[in-house]
Amino acid sequence: MMKLKNTGTKKGLVLLICITATLVFTLVSSLFLGSGCSPKQAELNVYTALEEEHIEPYLSSFKKLYPNIIINITRDSTGIITAKLLAEKDNPQADVIWGLAATSLLVLDQQGMLEGYNPKGIENIYPEFKDSKNNPVHWVGIDAWMTAFTVNTVEAQTKGIPIPQSFEDLIKPEYKGYVVMPNPASSGTGFLTVSAILQLKGEKEGWEYLDKLHENIALYTHSGSKPAKMAGAGEYPVGISFGYKGLLVKADGAPVEVIFPKEGSGWDLEANALIKKDKIKKEAKLFLDWAITDTVMKEYNKNYAIISSKSVKAVVPEGFPAEPLKQLIKNDFEWAAANRESILKEWTKRYEAKSEKK
Repeated sequence: MMKLKNTGTKKGLVLLICITATLVFTLVSSLFLGSGCSPKQAELNVYTALEEEHIEPYLSSFKKLYPNIIINITRDSTGIITAKLLAEKDNPQADVIWGLAATSLLVLDQQGMLEGYNPKGIENIYPEFKDSKNNPVHWVGIDAWMTAFTVNTVEAQTKGIPIPQSFEDLIKPEYKGYVVMPNPASSGTGFLTVSAILQLKGEKEGWEYLDKLHENIALYTHSGSKPAKMAGAGEYPVGISFGYKGLLVKADGAPVEVIFPKEGSGWDLEANALIKKDKIKKEAKLFLDWAITDTVMKEYNKNYAIISSKSVKAVVPEGFPAEPLKQLIKNDFEWAAANRESILKEWTKRYEAKSEKK
């Protein structure tokens, strides 16, 4: 009898220990889930062409939500990141792409490199700012950036040249040697500008225009923002860049005016995508969900006049056109992506001699 009693006591003790352990595990799991993070640390490889100074302010809200996810950022200019992704096609290293030109993402998609995924909140993204050909979508835009001229007013006055108001102004003889612009093979801003000219004028007249512009170009840079910085520093009077960077240079005290060309501005979307690979991390989808939330959209809007979400009322930053959407040219993204390689090959053949050394 004693033996049976002892056996029952042991069974009861084992049962009590199991119940207690289960309750503790449930409590710990609930704490992790409630904080929005995984109990195990995870790493996420994120490729981006976002401006370097934007990355940490944007990421702050993600890090608060998911402190146990380590974000490894690989950042470079649009052309370089695109080339890197294409080179890694058979052995992809990135998990997600965050803030790369939509035209580049279309090139990657043509290579079968993107995985369809509808991030939470996809219904809040304007139709024209996301993939319309696939469901689930293969890419989602977050904001738009556009061509603008940054003009150093002191240098322009010293050299006796007027402040240019249009693309046509830039090919006038008085601007010879006074203009810098980005190389489209390495810079997304350079490519959207060249693409805009070819779309505005047609390919034949577009290349004729670019030949004339080339005569006035002093240097092609490998960064989209560098021409604005150079104009701000007085190295050259006119920098073809993008609007936000010129306005930032002006806000820092440089004697510049930021001009959005009369013909309209070339533009592209900073956009996100999921890389197709054998093992897709759940954290990659969490990142893409977060990347279109209202919280981070408001951060994008501090730098760009046009954001892709209709759930956030966009504020037009000072210095941009009052109606920024009207400044944008009619942009055929599919055409630009399909012709990107041939455009860059032709551009390089004609104009590479004036590119800065890498």
